[in-house]
Amino acid sequence: MNDFASIPEHGLGWLQADGEHADIVLSTRVRLARNLQGHAFGPRARVNDREAVLREFRQSSARCETLREGSLLEIPDLPERTRRILHERRLVTQDLLGPEEEGPHNGTAVHFSHRDPVSVMINEEDHLRVQSLVSGLRLREAWNLVDRLDEELGRELPYAYHNDFGFLTSCPTNVGSGLRASVFMHLNGLVLTQEIGKALKALSELGLTFRGLYGEGSEVVGSFFQISNQTTLGRTEEDLVDDLERVTRKLISDEQKARSFLLRSARAETEDKICRAYGELRYARLLSAKELIGLLAPLRMGISLKLLPGLSVYSLNKMMVFTQPAHLEQAAGRELSSEESDAHRASYVRRVLATEGVVDESDDTPEQP
Repeated sequence: MNDFASIPEHGLGWLQADGEHADIVLSTRVRLARNLQGHAFGPRARVNDREAVLREFRQSSARCETLREGSLLEIPDLPERTRRILHERRLVTQDLLGPEEEGPHNGTAVHFSHRDPVSVMINEEDHLRVQSLVSGLRLREAWNLVDRLDEELGRELPYAYHNDFGFLTSCPTNVGSGLRASVFMHLNGLVLTQEIGKALKALSELGLTFRGLYGEGSEVVGSFFQISNQTTLGRTEEDLVDDLERVTRKLISDEQKARSFLLRSARAETEDKICRAYGELRYARLLSAKELIGLLAPLRMGISLKLLPGLSVYSLNKMMVFTQPAHLEQAAGRELSSEESDAHRASYVRRVLATEGVVDESDDTPEQP
């Protein structure tokens, strides 16, 4: 199947805000890098290698319970806008889509399960990237989903494995378990209290790293950080997941303390920042993508601090995705210029905020006679 239109809502489960600590942790992702014996991988892979890997995966996926009822989308066959939509939903990487000036390579594909929130990218940096993306802090659940699918595929496909080093991967930092676990966090309190530098330094000392919204090479905007493990060699998958969970819970605790401190010591300034951001979004006629992300940051904190009753984290999560350029063009049914995108983005945000009315319970200004 190469028809994304048949599954238009796929990949949006992580927006639901139904996982633990969803006001701070937007989503959890766990992925495994795997390669197949007998085929060159990484920069040495040629078209015949990629096409052979895709054929083997297609045959094997039909025998995997998790993928049997899924959808396999070959990237070169997809319209350019659909490829961008998949990227904006964080279902595929730019590496899978290929350089913008060249387009995707033959043999690249993504397979979505219709049963579980798991998918497989075929012929990205490695032959296979098995991944799960779920809402909130759910590292153990995401790992279990990926582990089960990996075992199903491992029974069907000859993984490249070395007795001393573990699973062999294109990038040396992934050799071993091949696992990369990450949590997408909103750390606005630590940024505003200027404690974020100390927190990020502690991450690097623990062998973790941070990135922006779309992973490696992307910019950190609006106090949103992706926290993940950096190396895998010599560590079991369970240890890596447990370590990240422990560090994430410590970050959550620090962020909650920072937010409480702001409310306690600078309540007026904190409320003002939140309400100004709400007012700008509620009435703006033009909004760039970067500007929107920056304004959503104080709103998320406002919801967490119960200063914006009537507004949900789910709605803010949807804004982050459905106001991206390809989603706006899909809704408009045509290509949009940069200024048109800014206008459509502002219009979408106004409609959402008009639907979810916010009652200002903090206004203690005396009524005028």
